[in-house]
Amino acid sequence: MVATTENQLTKQAVAKATPKVATRLFFVDHLRAALIILVVLHHVALVYGGISPFYYLEPPIGNLAAFVVPMIFVLLNQAWFMGALFLLAGYFTPASYDRKGAGSFIKGRLIRLGIPLLVWYFVLNPISQIGFFLMPANLTGNTTELSWQVFWQAYPKLVGLGPMWFVALLLIFCFGYVAWRQITRNRAAAHESSTPRYWQIGVFILALALASYLVRMVIPLGRSVLGFPTLAYLPQYLGFFILGTVAFRRDWLRRLPGSMGAVGFIAALVATAALFSVAFLSFLKALESGAAQFPPFGFGTWQSAVYALWDSIFAVGMVLAAITFFRRFLGGQSSFGGFLSDQSYAVYIIHIPIIVFLAYALRGVAQPPLFKFSVASLIVLTICFVAAWVIRKIPGVSKVI
Repeated sequence: MVATTENQLTKQAVAKATPKVATRLFFVDHLRAALIILVVLHHVALVYGGISPFYYLEPPIGNLAAFVVPMIFVLLNQAWFMGALFLLAGYFTPASYDRKGAGSFIKGRLIRLGIPLLVWYFVLNPISQIGFFLMPANLTGNTTELSWQVFWQAYPKLVGLGPMWFVALLLIFCFGYVAWRQITRNRAAAHESSTPRYWQIGVFILALALASYLVRMVIPLGRSVLGFPTLAYLPQYLGFFILGTVAFRRDWLRRLPGSMGAVGFIAALVATAALFSVAFLSFLKALESGAAQFPPFGFGTWQSAVYALWDSIFAVGMVLAAITFFRRFLGGQSSFGGFLSDQSYAVYIIHIPIIVFLAYALRGVAQPPLFKFSVASLIVLTICFVAAWVIRKIPGVSKVI
């Protein structure tokens, strides 16, 4: 009797803590699809910019503009778009937990996140790694021709997280959320219809910048740790995920004033002009001198402090701007938007091998790198969404992705 009463009280508390959302937040679906598209473009830019190690590269040798433009595009993306995806994931976590309970919630996360993670790790990542054998020997130093025997001999070294590090880290965050709810005896925070204050946003930005600066003393940007390529952004990823859970309880995504989005966008622009430009110039100077370390990316330098402050302002500003923009202009239901949203998770999972083999197929097309990047991006996006739609038609697949 006592246990039954306690369960009833818990359910009543959860019900009171859960926002009553009358309609689906279509603008969130559209925003998530846009972020996935940005992820795909980000990886295409890596191919044609030759910026960092990737599954397949076609670097713009001797073309400074074709190197710098994709580099800036990649750094701007990296500063905010994965944090935004973690925030959206965090936003939908409390309601899912409240509805299912701990056991069903964990089971659902293991199915939706764990199964694709395993498929990627053992199947799609090794297939994507074929791009290494397809690149010219002068880029890789590899002179071994690809064959089934060579592939299977190399297979143990070809498995890995790749871009699915996001899914792996999200799964860890979900386990952490379950642990937190268990520690607090499933007590959900009371729902408050409110909006954040500007001073609170400012404090969050400064705390995020400081945490990022300290983490990058140990894990600078560009250093992979345990298969996670961007753990230098861990404070942002975790902070935004937690912020997403808070945003759900306080209904921030629907209640943020449009003016706050405008202020966020202006802040992002000003910070980019004042801070990013300084850090980026120091990066180019270090690159030109052949330095082993790049000051903006960590190591406790003052340039790293500038960069951490910039990407914290930029991330928060862009997220505020994106939420309010999509809510105002893309808040309605549309068949095309729904199609993109439905396929977006599958696109995230399959886009790398599509990029690799399309880039290889286009290797003989002699066009300026930036033009080739633009054309390849359109083709890749089209193939990705169509392929995702076909894959999700397979019985049972749509229940996972």
